[in-house]
Amino acid sequence: MITPLSLDLVAVILFALTGAIRASRAQLDVIGFVFLAALAAVGGGTVRDLLLDRHPVFWVETPVHILAATGAALVAFLVAHLLEKWQRALVWLDAVALSIATAAGVATAQNMEQSLLILTIMGVVTGTLGGLMRDVVAREMPLLLTPGEMYAAASFGGAAAAVAVMQVIEGVFAPVVVAITVTFALRAGSLAFGWRLPTYRPR
Repeated sequence: MITPLSLDLVAVILFALTGAIRASRAQLDVIGFVFLAALAAVGGGTVRDLLLDRHPVFWVETPVHILAATGAALVAFLVAHLLEKWQRALVWLDAVALSIATAAGVATAQNMEQSLLILTIMGVVTGTLGGLMRDVVAREMPLLLTPGEMYAAASFGGAAAAVAVMQVIEGVFAPVVVAITVTFALRAGSLAFGWRLPTYRPR
């Protein structure tokens, strides 16, 4: 059964791996791996829960999330030397994490009976802010702020599509599947085919 907590758990593990890969690129120690992985893993969901006034936040209520993030970081630390040639896979792993986290944000807000606008915003918040924190701390250009990059736009598209589906189909399953599919399709199009957003050009 698909629940907001189960979606959060999958997103936590995937985002933790992206944080660990960032840590390997920065040649951090094991504490750095765990910190960056945990930040990427729970950052977006924590902000979401605080904005929704949800207490306790999801990983405090269910500590298995932070344990999963730590475990993923430790495994990545041990095998990082084997993953160095797979650094390009980071953006694809991040795309999957973005898609699932977006769905988790929408599902969590829906479970709390929030308005359609808030459902959409919480999808984007959950999907993007963990990666933003990860990139800022790692002192790399955040994907969220890279000019023309379809990152937040992909998350918004997936969240909006899920909200639209809710108006015609009851339950959580269909909106979750739509959120994941649309978000990933938009992000994958950006990565594979160079889909870009218009950027400002000074005259």
